[in-house]
Order: sequence, then structure tokens, then C-alpha cells
Amino acid sequence: MFNLKEIISVTLILFSVIDILGSIPIVIDLRKKVGHVQSGKATIVAGVLMILFLFVGDNLLGLFGIDVGSFAIAGAIIMFIIGMEMILGRNFFKNEASENSNSSIVPIAFPLIAGAGTLTTIVSIRAEYAELNILIGIIVNLAFVYLVLKSTNWLEKKIGQGGISVLQKVFGIILLSIAIKLFKDNITAL
Repeated sequence: MFNLKEIISVTLILFSVIDILGSIPIVIDLRKKVGHVQSGKATIVAGVLMILFLFVGDNLLGLFGIDVGSFAIAGAIIMFIIGMEMILGRNFFKNEASENSNSSIVPIAFPLIAGAGTLTTIVSIRAEYAELNILIGIIVNLAFVYLVLKSTNWLEKKIGQGGISVLQKVFGIILLSIAIKLFKDNITAL
């Protein structure tokens, strides 16, 4: 059940979808608007959402009569679009973060970290990977998210806008490749 290759794959998939490095400009802007980002609370709330969706996502889908394979294909399409956003620099999905929010937890934990793309990806990759390996991948990503949230100002100075843009494009291409593989694997199963 414990498989290091799967853990690395899941970690990279979630890292690409969460795209916390690509979200640094959003976090920095939010920090300027609200004064303080509650990194720990935002990470915990996002983690709870992701872990709950990992374990009850199937039951939720079952209520609507949707099988995991179909959801995985839908998730692959969303992942593909997110990858295209990252590469092309265009926004196909509406940014739901509220500028007037008093708390930084809601716009950061949801939808920035544990948004529709992340939750869809978690259920989608259950068709390919063991729950334990996905759970470990989630935890690794949450630790990285917390570190990035705590050090956004330092990262902005060190990486620079150009470096952030390059990272976003690289992870966009990786995400496109993963989406195509996920789509291909699940379309043949149907």
C-alpha cells in the first residue's frame, strides 16, 4: 500500500494543481489588503477540506449517481484547463477571492488552496493511487503550502516575478501531461 513512487506522483500532481508558487502574487496582494495572512489556520482549513473530500468524495458522487471514472475524466478536463491557464496566462475560471474579506482564511484556504481543481483532482487520482499515498501527498503539500504562506515576502524578493512566471509555465506543462494521462487511462476504462 505504501508506495514511494505513488507518493511522489501524487505530491507533484497536487503541487501543480494547488500552484502555491504561482499564487504568491495573490497572497502578497491579499497581505497588503488585509494586513496579515493567517498561514496556519488557512493551511489547516484547506487540509481538512482536502482530507474530507478524499474520504467522502466517493459517497458524495454516489448521491448524484456519478462513478469515479467519469469524475476522473471531468477532473482531467479541469486539470487540463488549469494547465492551459498556467501556460497561457489567461484565466478561464473566475477568481472567487473576495477583496472585502475580513479574514484571509476563506480566500486562501478555499478556493486558492483547496478549490474546485484541487478537490476534483483528489477524487480523480483515487482511480489511480492508493488512499494512503494520496493522504501522504496531501500532507506533504500542506507542509509546503504553510512554508510558502509564511515566507511569501522573502520568496517574492528571491525568486522575482520572472522566476515565478517560469515556475508557473513549467508546472503548467507537467499538469497538462498528467491530465492527458488521467483522461486516457479512464476513457479506456469506460
